[in-house]
Amino acid sequence: MAEENKTFITEFVLTGLTDRPGLQLPLFLVFFVVYLITMVGNLGLIAVIWRDPHLHTPMYLFLGSLAFADAWSSSSVTPKMLINFLSKNHVISLFDCMAQFYFFGSSATTECFLLVVMAYDRYVAICNPLLYPVVMSNRLCTQFIGASYFIGVLHSAIHVGFLVRLTFCRSNIIHYFYCEILQLFKISCTDPMVNMLLVLIFSAFIQVFTFITIIISYSCVLFAILEKKSEQGRGKAFSTCSAHLLSVSLFYGTLFFMYVRPGSGPGENQDKMYSLFYTVIIPLLNPFIYSLRNKEVIGALKRINKK
Repeated sequence: MAEENKTFITEFVLTGLTDRPGLQLPLFLVFFVVYLITMVGNLGLIAVIWRDPHLHTPMYLFLGSLAFADAWSSSSVTPKMLINFLSKNHVISLFDCMAQFYFFGSSATTECFLLVVMAYDRYVAICNPLLYPVVMSNRLCTQFIGASYFIGVLHSAIHVGFLVRLTFCRSNIIHYFYCEILQLFKISCTDPMVNMLLVLIFSAFIQVFTFITIIISYSCVLFAILEKKSEQGRGKAFSTCSAHLLSVSLFYGTLFFMYVRPGSGPGENQDKMYSLFYTVIIPLLNPFIYSLRNKEVIGALKRINKK
């Protein structure tokens, strides 16, 4: 009977952002608008890059790939959250729970490595401008993008593979708005120590390695910018890199607090805010961070509107 009870739970209940009935409809409306803007912003940016030949360069190929990863990340979490705002039944099956984590984990890891290759692209463009067309060929860009998505898919698959070994019997309540892996460990009746160790090792390696690589790239870029004699050249270089640095700061700041910080960090509600930021808010902000001050993207939009 003990063994049967351990494998009995195959459905979970997501408590969501709040259990206050009066807030469910307002939150639905807010996050529905946020999701629409996120999808229009990211998919619209991909469409602009696809349609305008002037944007068929490495920088915009990477930006289009990042926009797709953001749309993928938001779509793995937000639709289920919106349904739960309007529904009294917050049940999610074990399979759907693992699938949700898998797709979100894949997109988040992919974004880490896309931010690295974007930093390398800016390093080559500013530090070695004469060699840029040779070094950053379309073939190399495609390989970088393919490798980023492959690592993302593989990393998430490893965690899901180890999740299969867990059984759930203590509770089927997940005090979260999506199937976050650390929350699943809390309700497992199998010792999740191996899984937690994998999360710590992979998160620390991926996040720290990619973040340090980005910092090194931009340190070299900063020195190259400061050596420029032309004020116009400095301004253009700073403008090109500032959007990327802002996106990196927002993304890595929340991920570090969630997966690399010590276990004695902030409480559950604060964890929800961190998760909400990198699952919903960052995918919303990224297309605007990269587009609003980008004269080439704005010019492409004007050309498309004229056509």
